[in-house]
Amino acid sequence: QVQLVESGGGLVQPGESLRLSCTASGFTLNDYDIGWFRQAPGKEREGVSCINNSGSSRYYADSVKGRFTTSRNNAENAVYLEMNSLKPEDTAVYYCATVRKTYFCGRRWQQNLNEIDYWGQGTQVTVSS
Repeated sequence: QVQLVESGGGLVQPGESLRLSCTASGFTLNDYDIGWFRQAPGKEREGVSCINNSGSSRYYADSVKGRFTTSRNNAENAVYLEMNSLKPEDTAVYYCATVRKTYFCGRRWQQNLNEIDYWGQGTQVTVSS
């Protein structure tokens, strides 16, 4: 069965860090671009980051540039999101998503959600003192 599972979320104080993981089962990630998205209560889902299939290109939302880093390890069939200097406004459910279609990350990745093949179930990140 094809599945994506996020993990690593939790409750942290402002300024602290979290590392999210996205692991795949039932298929391999090496041919997929991977996006991270988040959704806060009452708000639209927004793109956070995108990494292409080889890991050579990475993109970030302006709100997280300099604080978040996405990476991948195809041998482990996993993608990661390192989140540093967390702020209360980062509170949301975070989702990973895979796209087989070529050059997803370089083609308006924050808007082309219709191209996404698989979504993870989401992991909650809460930043509060």
